[in-house]
Amino acid sequence: MNLFYTLGKKVALFYQCCHQSAGAEGFDFVPSSSGSNGSGRYEIGLIYLGMMHLHFGHPKQALQVLTEAVRFSQQQSNESCLAYTLAAICHVLSEFGCSSSAGVLGTSFSPITSMDTSLSVGQQLFVLLRESLKRAESLKLKRLVASNHLALAKFDLLHAQRPLLSFGPKASMKLRTFPINVCKELRLCSNLISEFGYESSTMTNDGAFSTTWLNNLPKSMDSPLLPQENGQQNNCDAHRFFTQLSTVPKSVLHLLGSSYIMRSTAWEMYGSAPLARINSLVYATCFADASSSSDAASVHAKLIQHLAVFRGYKEAFSALKVAEEKFLTVSKSVILLLKLQLLHEHALHRGNLKLAQQVCDELGVLASSVSGVDKDLKTEASLRHARTLLAANQFSQAAAVAHSLFCMCYKFNMQVQNATVLLLLAEIHKVNLLYSLKHYFVKSGNAVLGLPYALASLSFCQSFNLDLLKASATLTLAELWLSLGSNHAKRALTLIHGALPMILGHGGLELQARAQITEAKCYLSDPSYSVFKDSEVVLDLLRQASDELQVLEYHELAAEAFYLMAHVFDKLGQLERREEAAASFKEHMMALENPQDEDDPLLNML
Repeated sequence: MNLFYTLGKKVALFYQCCHQSAGAEGFDFVPSSSGSNGSGRYEIGLIYLGMMHLHFGHPKQALQVLTEAVRFSQQQSNESCLAYTLAAICHVLSEFGCSSSAGVLGTSFSPITSMDTSLSVGQQLFVLLRESLKRAESLKLKRLVASNHLALAKFDLLHAQRPLLSFGPKASMKLRTFPINVCKELRLCSNLISEFGYESSTMTNDGAFSTTWLNNLPKSMDSPLLPQENGQQNNCDAHRFFTQLSTVPKSVLHLLGSSYIMRSTAWEMYGSAPLARINSLVYATCFADASSSSDAASVHAKLIQHLAVFRGYKEAFSALKVAEEKFLTVSKSVILLLKLQLLHEHALHRGNLKLAQQVCDELGVLASSVSGVDKDLKTEASLRHARTLLAANQFSQAAAVAHSLFCMCYKFNMQVQNATVLLLLAEIHKVNLLYSLKHYFVKSGNAVLGLPYALASLSFCQSFNLDLLKASATLTLAELWLSLGSNHAKRALTLIHGALPMILGHGGLELQARAQITEAKCYLSDPSYSVFKDSEVVLDLLRQASDELQVLEYHELAAEAFYLMAHVFDKLGQLERREEAAASFKEHMMALENPQDEDDPLLNML
């Protein structure tokens, strides 16, 4: 405890030096009722120490430090620091997996001790977020209010709404997220810039320059912008006017930029690719100068990922090279994570399993070994490890990794990730079935094993409004039904047609090609379909799919498309075109069987 106290005091002293030299950027204060002149330096030092623990992957120690900050803020009657400390506690609970907040935080803070111990961690976080917002609003800490609205938007995005108290079997059990709540919180966060001009003098702690800007802005509006005959003074006023327009405090711009990143993430989850791209571009265009390196890297990663999904890896790797040079010094950069993701996807498409496994090992090294830390990175690494095992036809090992990942996501209430894991389990059973049928191991009835996972994934997608993932799960469900036999071809086709608007409107090249190939297989499996009457319907689908898959260098799926094309041409008696399709099929199969593990140019990118 003495060491902890000493560290907190050193950080507090460090903050004093920074405060005296640079100002408290982004912090609002109201005078404490105790009349202390300390301005909460020690409490803020504790907040910084807690964030330092958080940065190094020690969430429980961070909560202990923040508990001390709560106690000291209450002793000094420093309501501002208490509000900021509560917001920091909410951030810890949101980002890291703590099994219970009440046990770690102790009895220092009354809202925590008054909470029902039966509430889940998510419900406890919701109570603390509302309490933090209430305190920030009562103290008129507008930057903190905006930050809390952003945190509530993230909470509403990732957590299904449920009543805090249930009263028997008649209690509502409809568990869903509500996008309108997310949009509302994001809009309230963005209102900060319009309300900033009405802040009182006690809330302009970014320095006297901000206050001067706000006071002089009406005068500058009245003065002419163009020079006049005796206008040296007017020239000065015009220059000052144009300069002042770009001097909104950086903390405000940073919050606004964060709201656009959250908008982009929300639209990615809700399945609107154009809106996700637009919000990322707005951030990169308007807030790049005021953004942190990590936020700027995140936006670049989103845009590069969009290039990979919709235009292929060639353009994505070119853009990635530029981003790597720009964000070389960012710690645990999302650019490095994106690079490994793209390399893994490209390696699997080309059949280079050795490279794919090396990338998985690199991802595993990036994640912290501390339980509950780097959960998203650990989830990503496990997902890609399972997909690599699946590509190697090691079905039992892939299923074991996926089941272990599902348990981790369930433990830390990562329900959105659970939808993806369940879909992966369904795909493992689907591929296992097709592989077994190809080698005459089992009967087709085993496709039923994958149906519950696909249906469970659909249920999660509906609860969290994951429209694009829902379309992907529907496509997997259709593939499972089709594998049960030709009698289910119409049912599979109906499912695909229901998902096609979302897939063709917002899905990437791979998802579109999968849907087109499955739709063609439904037509060919249907006993009532005649190749001689409607051959162009199937051939058009297969041509589009093959073009998209060749852009991605997805050899296995492209080979399947050319195989089906050769099958159709054979039935039509068009032997020359059949041989062309068969030659393309052989080319992709040879590329898949000989992935050039040793001299693959992608190895140089690791």
